[in-house]
Order: sequence, then structure tokens, then C-alpha cells
Amino acid sequence: MITRLLLFSLILVVSATLYGQDKGVLEGSILDSIGDPVEFASVALQGTQLGTTTEPDGSYRLEVPAGRSYTVIISCVGYRTKQFAVRLEAGESRQQNLTLLRDVRSIREVSVSARQERGSTFQRIDVEDLNYMPTATGRVETIIKSQAGVSSSNELSSQYSVRGGNFDENLVYVNDVEIYRPFLVRSAQQEGLSFVNSDLVSSIKFSAGGYDARYGDRMSSALDISYKRPQEFAGSASISLLGASAHVEGASKTKRFTYLAGYRYKTTQYLLNTLETSGDYKPQFSDLQTQLSYQLTRKMELSFLGNYSSSKYQFIPQSRNTQFGTKDIPLNLRIYYDGQEVDRFDTYMGALSFHWRPVSGLSLKLIGSAFRTSEEETFDIVGQYWINELDNTIDSESYGDSILNIGVGTEQVHARNYLDAYVISASHLGSFRSDNRHLQWGLSYQFQEFFDRISEWELIDSTGYVIPYNGEELELTKSVKSDNRLSYDQFTAFVQHTREINGKNADYFFTAGIRGGIWNFNQTTMFSPRATISTQPGWKHDMTFHISAGYYYQPPFYKEMRMPDGEINKQIEPQRSIHLLLGGDYIFNLWDRPFKLTGEVYHKWLSNLIPYKIENVRVSYAGENISEGYARGIDFKLNGEFVPGAESWFTLSFLQTREDLAGDDIQVWNGTEYVREEAGEFPRPTDQLFTVGVYFQDYFPNHPGYKVHLNAFYGSGLPLSSPVEDQYYTQLRMRPYRRVDIGFSKVIKRETDIWGERNPLRFFESIWISAEIFNLLDINNEASYLWIRTISDQEGVPGMFGIPNYLTGRRFNIKLSISF
Repeated sequence: MITRLLLFSLILVVSATLYGQDKGVLEGSILDSIGDPVEFASVALQGTQLGTTTEPDGSYRLEVPAGRSYTVIISCVGYRTKQFAVRLEAGESRQQNLTLLRDVRSIREVSVSARQERGSTFQRIDVEDLNYMPTATGRVETIIKSQAGVSSSNELSSQYSVRGGNFDENLVYVNDVEIYRPFLVRSAQQEGLSFVNSDLVSSIKFSAGGYDARYGDRMSSALDISYKRPQEFAGSASISLLGASAHVEGASKTKRFTYLAGYRYKTTQYLLNTLETSGDYKPQFSDLQTQLSYQLTRKMELSFLGNYSSSKYQFIPQSRNTQFGTKDIPLNLRIYYDGQEVDRFDTYMGALSFHWRPVSGLSLKLIGSAFRTSEEETFDIVGQYWINELDNTIDSESYGDSILNIGVGTEQVHARNYLDAYVISASHLGSFRSDNRHLQWGLSYQFQEFFDRISEWELIDSTGYVIPYNGEELELTKSVKSDNRLSYDQFTAFVQHTREINGKNADYFFTAGIRGGIWNFNQTTMFSPRATISTQPGWKHDMTFHISAGYYYQPPFYKEMRMPDGEINKQIEPQRSIHLLLGGDYIFNLWDRPFKLTGEVYHKWLSNLIPYKIENVRVSYAGENISEGYARGIDFKLNGEFVPGAESWFTLSFLQTREDLAGDDIQVWNGTEYVREEAGEFPRPTDQLFTVGVYFQDYFPNHPGYKVHLNAFYGSGLPLSSPVEDQYYTQLRMRPYRRVDIGFSKVIKRETDIWGERNPLRFFESIWISAEIFNLLDINNEASYLWIRTISDQEGVPGMFGIPNYLTGRRFNIKLSISF
């Protein structure tokens, strides 16, 4: 009997050993986009009954039959499903950590924080859409421009306008650190890379207005970006006709130390060669970013975010030939140039943060950051110009040729502008979450210092006469000289509370907060209450509604303080805005696929405004609080799977923004003579009455690896700033901005593909190649106007001609991208 029992036990041990040798072990952890563990996520082998679920800390362990290739499916309610290929040998153990992205289509089932986010004015943007969107600028900014209420009429710029605000009214945060950009950039040709590196991004949240008290002192929008928290080694690289990029990420074996680094290089020379001004364009833009994190203990973490950016722009213009005028009076401008422009913008940013989670639900963070920019703008350019009227008689032998010279002259422009700026900040952020409550608070101190030296002048010589002409002495057409140094600091604090109440017939979300501050430039005290109330009725249809209101201050930064003559206005005050928003969303199924419709109507009361003009992307301020105004409109967005498995969206916006400038008057004809009258209300420079945008994705039937991505935008004409320096009133408008970009991509290798051991591409996780056509319809969009003045016309009357500066034409681009 004993012998039989020993023999039976030996057989069991041997069988178990042999069975274990026929399997491998797959283990790891599943986190969400902000690094929190995902509990109860399903980890399963496709086509089998084998699977497991994650533990409360996000960890999992799954035995996989050896010697065969399987597709592992990771899924969880409220998150996008993820899959990858695996092949294990007998006894092999592999670590596989993954990050799941939230799925807005399952919003009803997800966590309390996600439900509260849906009830706020923020929308979460899927980072997966960044990879394929055709763009000539930053991918994050391009996807922001495609949102409702956002517009941009310059494809060379990453800047955008939100609901009637200008570029300087938008907040950008990366990992809770406020981001700044160079100040002297006057044209999109000079503009380099935006701060946000899309290769490093894990989540994007965007609000077009009515945002919470925790977000700082700007009047238009807030963009909140979080970078990745790597769990294992990975990376990506891409190269195209417009530049290249690469990034790596990883973690130590214990996961206590993580690193994330990215490098980008961009050149727009290929695009700039389509502009009507021919010459030698030499733009070179690059940046290096890194994020390092070290977990001191299970509850404490230290992290560093750093960035260095270099933008160099050299331009040697040669000539320009532009057709303008009307059908009845066609005109031509021809200019021959001498001289060059050389600009350089170097920025440095570093932020060190300490994060402590002493107990469950409590988060305490200390952040110290420093930003420096060193900018040089220098040019000496002489242009000799001729304005001619063209023959528009179709049967004429000289059709299209010059038949009359209207003006001739020489313009010389000179600049030696230098700026050094420093922004140093220290802040504390706290958060406590308990059941259906979320309390947040913060304190911050900021010091700003600027050194600015400006020397600009312009001289116009028209037919032997200098403009302005007085017959006695030489006068410069325009001259600005200044040497400024100023420094000031600012204290701010906020507290806000969010609560969810689950009623019998509806769920309610209340967020109320107060933001206060002292701006020590002129001892201004700011008090900013903000609140949002939202509800999700228990109806058959999945709908939410929200109303939001808030008071917003925008303390002047350096640009707003500087008057047109270069001097600093020591009496300037913060601009103010009151937001009122009413909106909602509706999630529904159409063609058995998910869709989401959102809408929001808003009104903004604007006071203490500093009037400005926009020339290309340069915002020139009056430097005085002399205007009042408003902005109002309505935005719609419909997004969903118009094609199965490919998300697309359509946006539609209506906007009206006006201002009334104190003491502004215009010259009008009263029937007998010209007299001066008060100008009254007029459109602000961002008054784009109607915009519509489309981002559409599709793929070839039965061949999902071949994809098409269409990005189209139409915006009605923007107001045209007056060429008169101290006049802001205008009723002129540029032509509508119309643009279509299209991209075609071929996925060469997917994450689930397993290639043979001899294939050198087996080490890459995915490979795809894209072909893009920018400005598919080759439309001449207007960036700004060049104003040419002449001493007199044929009747001896001084003239001024507005000649459009067109943006880029059609261009073809090819890009290769890999991830590993």
C-alpha cells in the first residue's frame, strides 16, 4: 500500500512539473492615464477560455500555453480595449505593463472622478487621434484647433483663438506647471516648436471657458496636459520632409525610477518656399524635453520636468510679385529686396515637484519652477516697389500686362530688438477625495523680471519724397526706441469643492470655488468666484446639462504693459471678464455605433480691456485700459464612429465679439464735408462670425491598415486692423479662411503582428508610413496685409494700398513613424 501511494505521489509531481513546463507566465500591472491602478480589468487570451482580472493594485498574473502565438485582450468598463501579441516558451516569464485610456462612450459606468469631469466644462481628448492627424505644426495644438469654439487662421502657427479671445488669453499647463512662450515673435514664419511634445502626452483636457478656480488668471481657455508615467522601456521615432522626432521612456526594475525624454527638430523651409516673397528661407527649430521621477517611498515621489528650445530664423528676401485689386481694377505689386532678417529665440524651463500621499484620498504637492527666454530680432531690409494697373481687356494684345504705373517708392525697415525675461514660481497644490466629495486648494508665488531693448524704425521714400512729407525736413515714417527693465511679483490662492449628490431621478454635481490674488505691480487685489452646476437625469437617453459662471482677471504680462511708443504704462490694471455658460451633451447609438453630441451657449462681459491689433501672429497692444466689450456665441460638436472603429467629428460655431473704445473717433462724410464722430462699437480683431470644422477618418474596406484622415476648416473673414497706429476701429475684413489637409497612412506592422526571427523589423512594435497633402485645394488664404503708401496718385492725392500677404500653398509631405 505504501509503495503504491509513493508511486502515485511521484506521478502527480512529475505530471505537475511537466504541465508547468508547457506554460509561460505573463504578469504586470494595468494603470490608467494618470498612473492610478485599474482594478477588475480583464486580461484574456483571444480565442481561448484562459484569462484573469487585475487586483486592487492593478497587478495581474496569467499562465500562457507555450510555443504558440496569442493575442492578449485587456478590457475594462469605462476604458478603451487594448491588445498585444505574445509568444512564450515553456517556463518563460514576461513582464508586460500597460496604460488604459478612458472611453467617453462608457462614461455612465466609470469612476466618480470621470462622472464629475463629464459634468464640468472640460472635455477629454483622445491622444490616439494625434498619431495620424495631418499637420504642419504641433499635433496637440492642431487637435485643439479642431475643437468647437476654437479657431486659427494660420497653418504655420500653433497659436489659437478661443471664443473671441486672443492668443495671450489661453492657459497651458503641463503636469500642473504653467507654460510660457516667446514674446517677440511677429510672424508665423519665425514661430518654432510649441512646448507640448505629443510623443510624451498621456492625457489632454481642454476647456473653452467657465473653467474652475484651480486654473489661473487668463480670460479665454485652459489646456491641462499630463505626461506619461512609463512602466517599461518603449520609444518612438518619426521623420518627414518637415523634420524629425524621437522619444524614449522606461522604468527601473523596481519601478521606483522612471524616465521620459523626447527630441524634436523642425524646419518649415519646404512650406515657406510657397510664399509670394521669394528668397532664401533658413528656419531651424529644435527642442529637448525630459521628465524624471523617483519614488522615495510608497507615498512620496520626486519628479523633474525640463525643457530647452532653440529657434533660429534667417531670411534673405529677393523679390515679391503679388496680384491684388478688383475685377474692374486689377493691380500688381512688384518688390525687389536687399538685406536680411536674423532672429533667435532660446527658452529654458525647469520644474521640480514633490508629491506626497500620506493617507488614502489625500494628495499634497509642492512645485518650484523657473522659465527664462532670451530673444533677438534683427533685420535691415530695403524694398523697392512698383504698383501698376493691369490691362483687363480680354481681347487686348497687352492683356495682363502693366498699362499704368500708380506708385513707385522705396521702403527701408530696421530693427534691433532684444528681450530677456525670467519667471520664477513656487506653489502648493492639495487635494482630498472622499466618496462623492472632492476638495482642492492651492497657494502660489510668482516673480517676473524683464529686460527689453527696442530700436525699430521705418522709412518710406515715394517718388523722391519721404512719407510723411512736410517739404522741410527728413522724418522717419515710424520710430520706436526704448530701454525697459521692470520686475514685480504676484500671490494667488484658491479653494474649490466638488460634490456629487445621487437623487432618485437624477445625479447632481456641484463645483464652487474662489480664487484670489494680489498683483504687486500696482497693488491690485483680485477676487474671482467661480461655480458649475451639472445634472445627469435618470432618463432613458444618456444626457447631461450644466451651467457655469465665473469672474476672471488677467493681470497684464509684459506685452500688454508696453505702449506703441515702447514705454511701460505704470498705471495699467488687469483685464476682467465674466463668463456665463449653459450647455449639455447627449450620448447615443447610431448604426449600432456610439456618438456624442455636445452644445454650449455662452456670453462674456469684458471690461478694463487693453485694445490690440493682430498682424500675422503679432499682438500689438495699446498699453492702456480704455475699452469695454463682450463676446457671445454658440458651439456644437458631434463626434463618433461614422466609420466603424474610426472616430471622427464635426464642429460648428457662431461668434460675435465687439468692443467700444473710449475717445475713439472716425472721419465721416456728412454730405458736404468730412467731420470727426465717435466711432462707437466695432468688431474685435478675433470676431470670426462663423466657423465649421471636420476631422474625418476612414479606411479601405477589408484593408483596415490603409487609412485616410481629412482635416478641413472654414472660417469667415477676420477684421482687418487699421494701418493708422492709434486707430483700432475697423469695418474691413479679410477673405474667409478655407483649408483642407488630407493624409493617407499604411500600417506596415501592428502591435498584434508577430514576424519571424530573421525579419529585422520584428523588434518594432508598430510601423506606419503616411503621405500628406497640405492645402489640398491650393487656396490663397490671407495672413495679414502689407500697407504701401505713395506720395500722390495721378490726381495728386496721397494713396495707401492694402496688399494681402498670402499663406502657404499646396505641399506634399511624407512621414515614416515607428514605435518600439
